[in-house]
Amino acid sequence: MALVVQKFGGTSVGTIERIQSVACLALDSQARGQDVVLVVSAMSGETNRLVELALQIHPSPYSQEYDLLIASGEQVAVGLVTLAINTEAAKRGLIKKGEVAAKGLLGYQVGILTDSIFSKARIQAIDTSRLQNLIAHRVIPVIAGFQGVDPESNITTLGRGGSDTSAVAIAAALRADACEIYTDVDGVYTTDPRLCKDAKKISRISYEEMMELASLGAKVLQIRSVELAAKYALPLQVRSSFNSSEGTLVVSQDLLGERMEQVVVAGVAADDAQVKMSLQNIPDGAGVAARIFGALSRASIVVDVIVQDVPSNGLLTISFTIGRSDHLKAREVLEELRAQSFSAMRIAEQAELAKVSVVGVGMQHHPGVASKMFQILAEAGINIQLITTSEIKISCLIASKSMKRAVECLHQGFELHRVD
Repeated sequence: MALVVQKFGGTSVGTIERIQSVACLALDSQARGQDVVLVVSAMSGETNRLVELALQIHPSPYSQEYDLLIASGEQVAVGLVTLAINTEAAKRGLIKKGEVAAKGLLGYQVGILTDSIFSKARIQAIDTSRLQNLIAHRVIPVIAGFQGVDPESNITTLGRGGSDTSAVAIAAALRADACEIYTDVDGVYTTDPRLCKDAKKISRISYEEMMELASLGAKVLQIRSVELAAKYALPLQVRSSFNSSEGTLVVSQDLLGERMEQVVVAGVAADDAQVKMSLQNIPDGAGVAARIFGALSRASIVVDVIVQDVPSNGLLTISFTIGRSDHLKAREVLEELRAQSFSAMRIAEQAELAKVSVVGVGMQHHPGVASKMFQILAEAGINIQLITTSEIKISCLIASKSMKRAVECLHQGFELHRVD
């Protein structure tokens, strides 16, 4: 019997009517002979509401108390979804009085063990014994996504989109046959449909392309969930909870066949939550960059584009980009570093920036993608501030006000509107 893990995002459980639809979908899957495990996010808007409350108290609230607060949204969703499944199962005559068709579980009840990096915790291990017992008795586990517990029994959260990671990690631990991610869109698109009306749904995409798109601003899947799926060769299907579309299948490059050679650029991603930080008057010397980025790493701050200027008079400038949510924490780390080691260092910041990127495994075999991207942006009158590349992506830092125009032009220029 096939085992499938189904994850439902905030919009999919955003109202009582939608929660009842999720209950029907889960029971229908079970009726088709599948063993089903559900992972749910907080109701749409709830996590944002809780984060806003925390920000009203402290500008950088990320801590043990912060995780305790924002993890509560998933608890509400788990209770409602479990109640809906049991109610619907009783209506269908699937259970008798006193029996249950589903069991709600929070992260700590499942045994999702994480590290202690609050607001960005990483899963270390999952105890599947309780889940396997429920599955064996045809009871649907309904699990709170986005959360776990650290070795000191503190509630932790996995970061934005963490329910995706919860679902994939649970699927991998259970050796599930597939993981289905239900959301408010019916798959992965060539770009954000809100930015470009010509965006097209992609039927299949590689893990590598999806990881790049997720890391570069595409909000369909959290990058860590795709990394886990690739590691365990777990097929991921992104589909809508509002229609029966097959969605997008995320698989290995080997399963893409000829498509990998034919499609040079698979998608355009954009992220307008970028801050550029420039560190000036830094003494040139071995190990300087290691000390700076080591300090940021220990604070769990993810750094993206890095540019180091040629030294002048023994001094250099290092510029890099980070996400807006890490801005205040990064400034604290750098100011502490300046006080300890680099007294002459000047910290300059620039917000209102966006990163636009083109992604495709076919880029490895086709020259000229970078020059074409730069030409498209130049013809649109869009200035590029920083550039970074890998084998399958090219990213440019531009002004936020130009992001939508850049996405539209790149989507058109690389003929992504012609995707089948």
